[in-house]
Amino acid sequence: MNGDRLREAAEVREFWGRLGLPGLVDVHTHFMPERVLHKVWGYFDALGPLTGGLEWPISYRAEEAERTALLREFGLRAFTAMLYPHKPGMARWLNGWAVGFARATPDCLHTATLFPEPGVGSYVREAVESGARVFKAHVQVGGYDPADPLLDPAWGLLAEAGIPVVIHCGSGPAPGKHTGPEPIARVLARHPRLRLVIAHLGMPEYEDFLALAERHPEVRLDTTMVFTDFTENLMPFPGRALPRLAALADRVLLGSDFPNIPYPYVHQLRALERLDLGEAWLRAVCHDNAARLFELD
Repeated sequence: MNGDRLREAAEVREFWGRLGLPGLVDVHTHFMPERVLHKVWGYFDALGPLTGGLEWPISYRAEEAERTALLREFGLRAFTAMLYPHKPGMARWLNGWAVGFARATPDCLHTATLFPEPGVGSYVREAVESGARVFKAHVQVGGYDPADPLLDPAWGLLAEAGIPVVIHCGSGPAPGKHTGPEPIARVLARHPRLRLVIAHLGMPEYEDFLALAERHPEVRLDTTMVFTDFTENLMPFPGRALPRLAALADRVLLGSDFPNIPYPYVHQLRALERLDLGEAWLRAVCHDNAARLFELD
């Protein structure tokens, strides 16, 4: 590990050490089969439509072992392997890969995924029985309606099992046919106990997704990329909504999008700190809420 990475790791550790935490829990980090991840990086490099045409350099373009080692150097107690299909027939294969990754990487919360297709209830049950602790859904990339009746068996099973689902459903950085709060409201109307974690705080429909969280006690939000200089220049979080975010202190979780971020990891942490919502809020967001949700202690 080079000197720059070691210095950054020291900065990250200084951040959580100053808060009196035993480390960080990041619910939005990406690990997937290497050839799939390289295709994702290629999409960013080519300024694909779902990036909003933005220049998006990958800050942590490295092999899997190096990326895992770096998160450990940062002092992450737990992280995830956010993976997602873009077409039918892909989710079951990704879930099979994730079983092996979770076994080899015990500090990674065993992650699984889904897609609206025949048999989704069956392979979601298989994933749960194999030990999946969190699911990832990507409405924008998958191009599907999260309220598609095909997904009802899966949502019902996950609600009953109490397994969180990190879902990218906001319309940022570019809108999709089924992004936005309305489809998610329909899902929650049918499955009110579903533990959805709204990725990116629902960017850019921040206030609409805050309202969903206020109405549904099992809905949470992750901080992925929000409040960073990159996102504030693109889709700024409205200052008037900060008191509502502060009031949801027990249901906001740290997310980063590592390794697919165009800035250093520590910048996400500093962006949260400069909100000036207090150390208790930071401790809850950066560790305690996720530690409680995933029963790490």
